[in-house]
Amino acid sequence: MNEHYLKVDFEPDRTLQDQIRERLVATILSGHLPVDEPMPSSRRLAEQLGVSRNTIVLIYESMVDAGYLVAMKRRGYFIAPAFHQPEDLCTEVVQDDEGGAPLWQQRFRRQPSEQPSIIKPNNWRSFEYPFIYGQVQHEFFPIEQWRECARKSLSGSGARDWIHDSVDSDDAALVEQVRTRLLPKRGIYVEPNEILITIGTQNSLYLLANLLCDARTRVALENPGFRDAFNIFKMFDADIHLQPVDAEGILVDERLQGADYIYVTPSHQVPTGAELSVQRRRELMTLASEHDAVLIEDDYDADINMQTNPIPALKAYDQDKRVIYMGSLSKSISPGLRIGFMVADETLIAEARALRRLMYRHPAANNQRQAALFLAQGHYDAYLRKIRELYSSKLQRMQGAIERYLPDMMTVPVSSGASSIWLRAPDYVDTEELSWMAAREGILIEPGAVHCLEQHPPHNFFRLGFSAIATHKIEPGIELLSHILEQYAARH
Repeated sequence: MNEHYLKVDFEPDRTLQDQIRERLVATILSGHLPVDEPMPSSRRLAEQLGVSRNTIVLIYESMVDAGYLVAMKRRGYFIAPAFHQPEDLCTEVVQDDEGGAPLWQQRFRRQPSEQPSIIKPNNWRSFEYPFIYGQVQHEFFPIEQWRECARKSLSGSGARDWIHDSVDSDDAALVEQVRTRLLPKRGIYVEPNEILITIGTQNSLYLLANLLCDARTRVALENPGFRDAFNIFKMFDADIHLQPVDAEGILVDERLQGADYIYVTPSHQVPTGAELSVQRRRELMTLASEHDAVLIEDDYDADINMQTNPIPALKAYDQDKRVIYMGSLSKSISPGLRIGFMVADETLIAEARALRRLMYRHPAANNQRQAALFLAQGHYDAYLRKIRELYSSKLQRMQGAIERYLPDMMTVPVSSGASSIWLRAPDYVDTEELSWMAAREGILIEPGAVHCLEQHPPHNFFRLGFSAIATHKIEPGIELLSHILEQYAARH
């Protein structure tokens, strides 16, 4: 028995059973174990791996149930006949001296990799002070309730509903939860055929740009604004107009009159966090109606708004279906969930559904059903209550620490629903360089130039998110950042 193939380098965050079983399965499939000899006894393998004998017994029995092993009385466990031959792999390399690899650079019609984009390190959890935007503290996620919904979606009729390909249809239960539980909170009342489930607001934007934009299409965007929205519209050759923002959100003036579409983030402007005032909302709706423009409302984090009576969405005032509304569960439940929704006139939704079918048919049906159960069982609202309280406490800490250690850097009054703060450093500061200095001290900040969409953006803005950092780390992190700024000033 080649027992050296059964060594396992255990990972602390995974169960022993899962890791040992995966190693056994891989070894059997690769053909490295003799088929005419029994597997190591449970006692011997347990001693070799440093685990309990019961763990090995349970693994062997589960592999018998799965058909990998057969148990022979008084002889032990043997590899099942179906796995006596290793998996066939094609290892022959065909040499062809003629021709060569395609010259891909000459073939590309678009190169999104060349667009400036928001960069966030995958190892952000390793930073002691992760002032990163768009992530969450995983310990606050209601994992047990999420697992309960997963179990329910896998049992009985729940599994029968999502296990088949739905072609271009969405999970009816999730659509109903969006229609009756999420949208009314924003003052929106629509029919099911006016809702499309997507894999996030960026996916919604991509569908819209694909359907609606070409070189003749003029799109107005907030500046500073959401870089990925700019990149998506640019991918489809839209003529982009950059509209300034201030403490009340996007400026509504004659410069918007020629736009076919106006993209806005009224609840919490990206990246400043400013809330679009009621007066501006009225002016924007009036301008759209008078000049035949369509508003694209990105309400990406509406559900974590800490306000007692938040201003209703623009879509709530939409009498002639001139507003396309986009929402997401990524900011409220989990960034990795990738479930969003688009609300618009049924004619547009029908075309978006047809385009989505060509791209990926529909979002994973099991994820849709699990999210629907999470909403219907009340777990979502209970989770939101805790998150709002947590974010409210963090926001107070952030504001207090910034006023103390980074005075005069606040750019706009922070909305009580925002989960980040947009700051302006002195003009001589390049926040890209500052972020490198901060990273060496365990602080993760987001340089702001990528959000300034003009050709020559200012480099002294930066954003501090607080959804991922522990509350007690906020003040010491801001204090340390102020010292790093002092070091930066001394060098320059």
